Amino acid sequence: MHTDPHYYPSASRRMVTFGKRGMVATSQSLAAQVGIDMLRKGGNAIDAAIATAAALTVVEPTSNGIGSDAFALVWVKGELHGLNASGPAPKSISCDAVKALGHEEMPAHGLVPITVPGAPGAWAALSERFGKLPFEQLLAPAIELADEGFAVSAVASQLWKSAEERYGKYGTDEFASWFTHFTPNGQAPKAGDIWRSPDMAKTLREIANSHADAFYQGSLADAMDAFSRQHGGFLRKEDLQAFKPEWVKPISVRYRGHDIWEIPPNGSGLIVLQALGILESLGEQSNDQIDTIHRRIEATKLGYVDGLNYITERSSMQPSVEQMLSNEYLSQRAELIGQDAIDPIHGNPLRGGTVYLATADDEGNMVSFIQSNFEGFGSGIVVPGTGISLQNRGWSFSLDPQHPNALAPSKRTYHTIIPGFITKDNQAVGPFGVMGGYMQPQGHVQVVTAMLEDQLNPQAALDMPRWKWTKGKTIEVEADFPNHLALALARRGHDIVKVADSISFGRGQIILRDPDTGVLQGGTEPRTDGAVLPW
Repeated sequence: MHTDPHYYPSASRRMVTFGKRGMVATSQSLAAQVGIDMLRKGGNAIDAAIATAAALTVVEPTSNGIGSDAFALVWVKGELHGLNASGPAPKSISCDAVKALGHEEMPAHGLVPITVPGAPGAWAALSERFGKLPFEQLLAPAIELADEGFAVSAVASQLWKSAEERYGKYGTDEFASWFTHFTPNGQAPKAGDIWRSPDMAKTLREIANSHADAFYQGSLADAMDAFSRQHGGFLRKEDLQAFKPEWVKPISVRYRGHDIWEIPPNGSGLIVLQALGILESLGEQSNDQIDTIHRRIEATKLGYVDGLNYITERSSMQPSVEQMLSNEYLSQRAELIGQDAIDPIHGNPLRGGTVYLATADDEGNMVSFIQSNFEGFGSGIVVPGTGISLQNRGWSFSLDPQHPNALAPSKRTYHTIIPGFITKDNQAVGPFGVMGGYMQPQGHVQVVTAMLEDQLNPQAALDMPRWKWTKGKTIEVEADFPNHLALALARRGHDIVKVADSISFGRGQIILRDPDTGVLQGGTEPRTDGAVLPW
């Protein structure tokens, strides 16, 4: 029987998932199974997160890879910890060096936008500080999947085909290894095709046996250095050797009686906190559904224009995070929101692809973890013989030396990937996240308000039709966004654009814990190959 894995003429319904001893929610069912297996073998939520993340590099290479960056929020023994594993730009790069190659802005693909990958370092750092199982055991399932192969899922096949077309436009030698590795039969695999990568299995084995040292200090670092030199890139072994993931103090705002937590800059979670802080300043939501959605859109726009103008490496930021989250400043921004849509501009506080996963265990530990190539497969560069696809995070840098996020040697750029976490009264409520490039802060705002204001369960919050601000007064909405709401927003001055494909509206996961019973409830993204598995 031949069926179309991308055709669904009837609306699907999925119930919220409950579990007692543990839960893993992520965008690919095989990876979720890997995480649950770690819990069953005596591992904790941190072990499950690491194993799931490693497996995702194999089964969902369309959004992340061994050469990705990563961030994590980890709840352990009543405390929330933040990990920033985004790598800096190479030491040898600069605005002038990139312009000398003929670029007027940072290119999206190729060797130039590659920064130091942080994901393998994140896995090792999380395991060393909080894990229970041996690190080698955590990567074993990913190695097995790469060695033996797996059936490609529906959304992954769609993104795989798009990447084949995207990189095929270049036709230069540096992209040849991507096609050799990811299209070994001359084309992107279709849904249900078996794909395997002995190269990735070998590389993951080296990372497992060395606790990631091989990636930053050894043979894998040598391979990345050699390929970069051969094709005129900037990344060098000394850049990899200098990298260490950074443990950071998460930042938060108070919203509807809960604390919403994000990773501080260079991550863009600050946008989420600004938007929620502005909504909090406006007071309780209106009984008018149109007014409620309008206010959420306007608050998100105001947070976004501030974030795009100011967020970069935290040490390079002016204004500070504290100034951007001050009650006085957020109240000033809230005053800009009226009945009609505004064309937002940034304020002045100085006046005073991607994969996401969530895990939980019966010890009370919970993890919000995100790892990303940035755009799909990232730079389009695969290091021959390794299966390492390198991210293109440097694409976010500006080549304007006066811009806060200007490219500079060893500097970390503005980062779109953001894990979220909710607490109440100093107790964990749970991890949440919505992956998808510049959609992520908007997705965070939409699922948090859906749960805390609209009283929706995690699955219902993820199922809601989404909107996405793109520029000025332009708001894209999904095809199933209610027509009467779209028309009402248009009457308020929003330029509403309906989009047929939901792939650009983000892909999220949520796990919440009942404070009285410890029972977990989770939701997974209906827009992707997602799965939430309980134990």
